[in-house]
Amino acid sequence: MLENWVVTPTCLPLVLRRCHACASDRFRANGKFRVNANHKLLDAWLLVLCTGCGETAKLTVLERMNVRSVRPELLDRMHDNDLGLAAELLQDPVVRRRNRIALDWDNAWRLDTGGSERLDREAIDVSVRFAARIPVRPVRLIAEGFGLSRAEVERLIDEGNLVSAVRLSGKLSGDFTFTLKR
Repeated sequence: MLENWVVTPTCLPLVLRRCHACASDRFRANGKFRVNANHKLLDAWLLVLCTGCGETAKLTVLERMNVRSVRPELLDRMHDNDLGLAAELLQDPVVRRRNRIALDWDNAWRLDTGGSERLDREAIDVSVRFAARIPVRPVRLIAEGFGLSRAEVERLIDEGNLVSAVRLSGKLSGDFTFTLKR
């Protein structure tokens, strides 16, 4: 029987970027936007707060866009300070590249196994689905899901008792499946 695990975000990730005021390198997004119109041109920023000093920084979302080319529902979501929109924009590679930022997902996600910590069967097939593009080490997910140590998971991989079509070393942010043989 196939077990289904889901990796879901619990909060917005921290933004990795150098603060110009205190030299901290972490910012916290709270879902606030600033929208500025200059005649027919529109600028929009996602506001982030430095975790060290509380200084506000702006992440460019829209830059000198014609007002008519911006979808009205996007503009409404920015005016409403939509937290879901902030999460979408932080995951957008164009926004991350434009602002030269990276994301720190530590302590910002959880694994929902549906109570499948049972290791009593001969073989366990597990499908892991990501609700958001959260880079996580599969070894860490498997260890957390079954209540094992990471060293024991590594040993299971080395012995061939834990197999997958994807490489289990490194980080993954996409769906994958694996089989644990006992």
